[in-house]
Amino acid sequence: MQYNGEHLLPGQVGHFLTLLSLVAALIASFAYFKANKLTLETEKQSWMQLARAVFLVETLSIFTIFGILYFIVANHYHEYFFAWNHSSLSLPPKYLLACIWEDQSGSFLLWAIWHCVLGWVIIWRSKKWEAPVLMVINFAQFFIVTMIIGLYIFDFKIGNNPFILWRNHMPELPLFTDPNYLTLPRVHEGNDLNTLLQNYWMVIHPPVLFLGFASTVVPFGFAFAGLINKDHSWFKSSIPWAAFSAGILGLGIMMGAAWAYESLSFGGYWAWDPVENASLVPWLVLVAGLHTNIIYKATGHSLRTTYFFYIMSFVLVLYSTFLTRSGILGDTSVHAFTGSDMTLQLVLFVLVFLVPALTFFIIRYKSIPAIVKEENTNSREFWMFIGSLVLFLSSIIIIAKTSVPVFNKIFNTNIAPPEEPEFAYNQIQIFVAIILGILTAVTQYFKYKDTVPAYFGKKILIPTIIALVLSILISIFGGIHYDKQGIGFLIAIHVAIFGSVYSIVANAGYIWIVMNGKLKASGASVAHFGFGLVLLGILVSSSRKTVLSQNTTGVAVFKKDKKEDPAENITLFKRIPTDMGKYTVTYQSDSFNNAERKRFFEIDFKSKDGLESFKLYPDLIKNNKGMEGFAANPSSKHYFNKDVFVYISAFEENNKTDTASYRPREVKVGDTVFYSNGFMVMNKVLVNPLELKDRINPGEQAIFLDINVFSKEGKIYPVRPGIAIAGNTARLISDTVAQQSMVVRFNKLLDPKVGKMEIGVKESGAVASLITLKVYEFPWINILWFGVIIMTIGFFMSILNRLKKSALTSV
Repeated sequence: MQYNGEHLLPGQVGHFLTLLSLVAALIASFAYFKANKLTLETEKQSWMQLARAVFLVETLSIFTIFGILYFIVANHYHEYFFAWNHSSLSLPPKYLLACIWEDQSGSFLLWAIWHCVLGWVIIWRSKKWEAPVLMVINFAQFFIVTMIIGLYIFDFKIGNNPFILWRNHMPELPLFTDPNYLTLPRVHEGNDLNTLLQNYWMVIHPPVLFLGFASTVVPFGFAFAGLINKDHSWFKSSIPWAAFSAGILGLGIMMGAAWAYESLSFGGYWAWDPVENASLVPWLVLVAGLHTNIIYKATGHSLRTTYFFYIMSFVLVLYSTFLTRSGILGDTSVHAFTGSDMTLQLVLFVLVFLVPALTFFIIRYKSIPAIVKEENTNSREFWMFIGSLVLFLSSIIIIAKTSVPVFNKIFNTNIAPPEEPEFAYNQIQIFVAIILGILTAVTQYFKYKDTVPAYFGKKILIPTIIALVLSILISIFGGIHYDKQGIGFLIAIHVAIFGSVYSIVANAGYIWIVMNGKLKASGASVAHFGFGLVLLGILVSSSRKTVLSQNTTGVAVFKKDKKEDPAENITLFKRIPTDMGKYTVTYQSDSFNNAERKRFFEIDFKSKDGLESFKLYPDLIKNNKGMEGFAANPSSKHYFNKDVFVYISAFEENNKTDTASYRPREVKVGDTVFYSNGFMVMNKVLVNPLELKDRINPGEQAIFLDINVFSKEGKIYPVRPGIAIAGNTARLISDTVAQQSMVVRFNKLLDPKVGKMEIGVKESGAVASLITLKVYEFPWINILWFGVIIMTIGFFMSILNRLKKSALTSV
């Protein structure tokens, strides 16, 4: 059948270049392998030239593949399943890049791009180590490209082809019997980008995170090169690379936390989600390896440990790839890819690097330089090693808990997740925070190899006293009373606060006291200072996180479940000011943004002390990809010392036809009338009341009834229905109790002598629009974000400092 409107050439070129890059990666890896083994310089250079030429072909292919894929998505060529499944005509153009890495093949392609970039930097800077390190990178690239080729060998499928036509991907669909299927509305519009990814953070966060993932192959490559060549002089060249990888990966992880904070409605930035954990664990091990690498450079200790940590950091990146892409976490993580058929490939990807690296490590273990004498406990290297060991043990605990679904799958067990997943991690990691805070405070005050106790005590005394005083003040006056998990955990929080403050003060003191204010040479201290801020920001913002939206209305829109409690979600009726603790909150209006395809809500906040007044605009976007309901995007008011964080937890719009009728009731002053959710009391009759003159037109005489409505929840609502008369014309003035979905009107006067009147009462779901709002206050959360920035700056200051001192230009 001849199909109309298809654009086949981009996909054909893209798939050809994918195969070309696969072959080029394998040839480049082999050429670098040969160059690494040869000692004769002419032969070595011949293989190096071939390797570089093929690597250039590989690089151009990968970048062109990415460009073609973006071209297909941006032009909405929905004959390609990739474009149809991840974009739509109505998707805002600013999110088109996010369409690429929503798919597994697109994110693997992003990984491959960074491998190419890193490879050329190594060619430029690391002459001696180019061959063995590029051999490893190209071999890893080969496996990554297999994830996007989409070829069958017999019945076994290798990878997912992003250039496959939809009609070839799902040939059984009836729509492909129509040669004009591209004009069908469902095909023409597209399946859209997942609503959770329609956020600016998801345009910038994945490239940074995948640069971090990709860069872990470089320290691994140096370590592997040292093992196969029996040459351990790589340790100087690897330090800037490890620092770069740790800085970028840490930044990428925390950008993901910022995305979660701004886009997800769990009320925070970290939930120990398995995908979050899978990215954190390699970072912890990498940072441990960076510190042991520095130890070896300074003292000759810990090279064996450095080998192990660098190997495991990259292997754990591969393992995290397996966890998040095999579908094994589908029921335990909101971030993981599901429905994948690449499990075997992913397992092989892990094993093909783990097994050879560990095998060489075991074989070469005894030949790796090591000092038999133990480190002095008064030395810097001893406490740096202890810190590295704590990082590694922390990573083991986290990955073990995260891997429970894997254990269940392998051993056919049914280990259930804990009832409180966050506390299951926090109860252990709080002690890790204490240890690391104290170690990052004191370790730099030790000298390598040995430190005179009097010298150490003199230097550390003032920072210790300052930190102790500040942490006590924070504990006493900081309002930290988190007792949800008992007094023991609360005590641990206060000790951890001391550890974080100690880290901040001691590292600032080290720059001033020991480094004499030489900030440019103090990259490590700056990074540790930032790390202390991160710890303090996490501890204070989490332990003092407060729910402000206690439901004072008594109106519950939904039932309590594991995610939401109606008692902590305030119900707001449109344009009705509502009491919410220290704020009066009003749901002013809502509007639909066609470009963003979101419904924005204007929420007005006014503090009761009159000092604060601001508006927030949380929004809802309709879920897609088979999910029902709406996804809530939070909004925050940022202060220097806190964030007010809100999101919509429920929404009922008044767009129904009002079919309810008024029920007549006879009343006199003092009478009680019942309705479905309470009763109302007729208080008195008001004639031309001044306080209601805005409801009376010029020339009218008016009578109003003063009525109080009492709900079952104990709330009292005043209501003032009336009649306005001008000549022979009477106008009924109804009044609404939106919180009770009720309208009351004054129908007529029945018997003036006895004061008998008739009112009409209407209860209708079409009376008012309402929302339920969840509001948190995060005190001092900006300490966390500021700490992330400072820590990243510290990493890069260290890189520049080491590049100036030694490093790669002479290697």
